Amino acid sequence: MLQRSDREEHREDFFWWTEISSRWADCDAYGHVNNATYYSWFDTALTLLAIERGILRAPSQTSIGLCISSECRFLAPIDFPETVDIGIRLERLGSSSITYELAIFRKATNQASAVCKFTHVYVDQNTRGKVLLTEEQRSVMIDLVRKP
Repeated sequence: MLQRSDREEHREDFFWWTEISSRWADCDAYGHVNNATYYSWFDTALTLLAIERGILRAPSQTSIGLCISSECRFLAPIDFPETVDIGIRLERLGSSSITYELAIFRKATNQASAVCKFTHVYVDQNTRGKVLLTEEQRSVMIDLVRKP
């Protein structure tokens, strides 16, 4: 369960950012971006972050992060054409898992349109056995941990 009221999520609460533009094909019969597309955007943002920080596709990496849970709260519609900002922070940086919190913000707004949470557990890429995050993986993510 998300810790804060979703309506209280503001831009300053997130520490890493990317933007994504809606496409006409993203819309549902009502002209709003379809709920499934929000998950695609969250996954895209999270993957960009992981590649940028070197915890995905690093040359010597032997572990991968598998999503074991996710949830999303849809708070306000997004239309076409619209470019949105997606912010990311970490709820928890564990010994073998990371819980990410993400939010979508319309341009020039401070309140989230959607809030999502993903938990990834790190496993050996060959055996799928759980492994500890390396000190390097932890060090490149620590700045994203939510402040109390």
